[in-house]
Amino acid sequence: MTGHVLVLNQDYRALTICSVQRAAILVLLQKADLVEARPERYLRSPSCRLPWPSIVRLKAYVTVPYKRILLSRKNVLRRDRFRCQYCGSRDRLTIDHILPKSRGGPDAWENLVAACVPCNNRKGNRTPEEARMTLRRKPFRPSHIMFIRDYVGAVDETWKPYLFLK
Repeated sequence: MTGHVLVLNQDYRALTICSVQRAAILVLLQKADLVEARPERYLRSPSCRLPWPSIVRLKAYVTVPYKRILLSRKNVLRRDRFRCQYCGSRDRLTIDHILPKSRGGPDAWENLVAACVPCNNRKGNRTPEEARMTLRRKPFRPSHIMFIRDYVGAVDETWKPYLFLK
């Protein structure tokens, strides 16, 4: 029973992903409703046949504190898809402060980007405008939905409306 199942809160917001086995248990214990199932796939036992879950929705609302993604080197690289935000390289990546720390630049999602060593050295203690370097994408604070997508890899088409990816 390998696979991933998207778990929605009672209000249809994405909460997390779980295993097919866990989702089947939630449905059997009537703690969740089956929203989407994979066609032509079933979970079988000697006495019954259940649809293979793809998306389940919890019956009771779960209060979740605001899910904040921790600011870390690994998460900045993941947000930037392991590419230099100046040249697009994937080699020898570091973290660059857009506004340098020596000029009061904070350690914040909006001020940190992935950069390769040559670009980081070329930029030095300057802003991208002063170094005449352009960012490929403006840095932003990622949502937990983005990391759900990255954890699973290829997102099932039926999940996209619930992850706001359409």
